[in-house]
Amino acid sequence: MDNSLYFEDLKTGEAFESTGRTITETDMTMFSMLSGDWNPVHCDQEFASKTRYGERLVHGAFGIAIATGMMHTLGVFEKSAVAMMSISEWKFVKPITIGMTLRLKLSILDFEEGTSKRVGRVNRRLQLVNQHDEVVQDGISDMLILKRSGISES
Repeated sequence: MDNSLYFEDLKTGEAFESTGRTITETDMTMFSMLSGDWNPVHCDQEFASKTRYGERLVHGAFGIAIATGMMHTLGVFEKSAVAMMSISEWKFVKPITIGMTLRLKLSILDFEEGTSKRVGRVNRRLQLVNQHDEVVQDGISDMLILKRSGISES
């Protein structure tokens, strides 16, 4: 079933929420391997136990990656997304830890039709929240999205 929304379908203030995903030891290890970031706060329990958090923390950049993946699982931009244009004002509000369950809250801030007959720009707020509904990461991302009138031109 295609749940894709196009430029003309979106409304300012419209909100979407993903299902949850629990962060695992494997997630953190794989991200360390992929990124090459083996900072002791991520991979050394003895070191991390002496920090103010008392445990290892998952990479902040992992949160951004999870948020973009969760955005895909919403399905609302499945066939209409053209390109993510930016991530801005990203804030790391709380640390991510192993065992935390995260969800994405996405809301439409505004949009701009522009001059293209094929695509428009949509500005979105992305909030990664934990199992207590506390914001963990928060930022703005705009993207190019297909217009219904431009689908045949793709």
